[in-house]
Amino acid sequence: MAVKTVAMLTAGGLAPCLSSAVGGLIERYTEVAPDVRIIAYTNGYAGLLRGQSLEITPEVRAGAHLLHRFGGSPIGNSRVKLTNVKDCVRRGLVQEGQDPLHVAAEQLTTDGVDVLHTIGGDDTNTTAADLAAYLRDNDYDLTVVGLPKTIDNDVIPIRQSLGAWTAAEQGSIFAQNIIAEHSSNPRMLIIHEVMGRNCGWLTAATAAEYHRWVGEQEYVPGIGNDQRRWDVHAVFVPESPLDIPAEAARLKAVMDEIGCVNIFLSEGAGVAEIVAQLEAAGEEVPRDPFGHVQLDKVNPGAWFAKQFAGLLGAEKTMVQKSGYFSRSAASNAADLALIKECTDKAVESALAHQPGVVGHDEERGDELRAIEFERIKGGKAFDTSAPWYQDLLVGIGQA
Repeated sequence: MAVKTVAMLTAGGLAPCLSSAVGGLIERYTEVAPDVRIIAYTNGYAGLLRGQSLEITPEVRAGAHLLHRFGGSPIGNSRVKLTNVKDCVRRGLVQEGQDPLHVAAEQLTTDGVDVLHTIGGDDTNTTAADLAAYLRDNDYDLTVVGLPKTIDNDVIPIRQSLGAWTAAEQGSIFAQNIIAEHSSNPRMLIIHEVMGRNCGWLTAATAAEYHRWVGEQEYVPGIGNDQRRWDVHAVFVPESPLDIPAEAARLKAVMDEIGCVNIFLSEGAGVAEIVAQLEAAGEEVPRDPFGHVQLDKVNPGAWFAKQFAGLLGAEKTMVQKSGYFSRSAASNAADLALIKECTDKAVESALAHQPGVVGHDEERGDELRAIEFERIKGGKAFDTSAPWYQDLLVGIGQA
């Protein structure tokens, strides 16, 4: 059956790829199937449930290339889990007694959609998997093709998620200014908190990018412009156990010698300990509709600052979070190339009615393909044995 109408949506948190992925899909359809009608549901699955969409007009098609220059999403995002009926009812997305999956399926049918493109992370695409299964099991003739967006780079079995390279680069740019604060006070402790709920890839990649930048600069040590004061002194990720007393002893020696310590911290590191403390105190742990701990409310950076400040003898402590700065950027050159590759493949898969999430399949020799929805999972652990990461740890004296 020929594809007549295509819909797209972006969902979940932002990443430096959403605007470009939307633009890339529009461009590719215009190139290879210009007669296909394109609509975009606004604000993710919330717009789908409410029947809110935009028509991709000839004017939008002509200007789609400009979307590669921007961060954010031109069509808006939201966090909605279609199988969390209670949350959908509470937010007014469906009525009491309605099944959000059925509401979504009927809206797609009403709009005459043959293919739905979902652009998001593991939560977005596991929700897309739920929707695809519902459509299949209930005889709706519709294909769902996802694209993997997550700055954590933690989608199984996808080698590289869209936007992650840019987020690491932007986190380094953020750090270049923030770590200048080491000169604002004697015995300064700076914690750069990087996004990464369960996966330390982004923290590690950000630290590596920043450490590379530090190594490329020229310094004037005789006046205190010392490379060691600018560098990373510790990287903490969820995948590596942390011996706080041992690390504190190592970092206190650094503090005593150069007068500052700079830590790159994954926001997911130490969360189990923080949650245990809250629950032991009888406090409720705030969680989102997907059941994830709301990290902005439990504040891992502040917890780590409290643990280390006294042990290091810090006179002043600063916690700075680069997540919103990094995830809202426009795609860099490396991501633009990856997005182009994946959006082209997504359109090819859609026109052939091949469902799945498009990416390089690590379990199939890194082949670029529409990966079966049932194989898509979140929580891919960062491989701390990667040579580039081990080189970083050696370079900063942590290994």
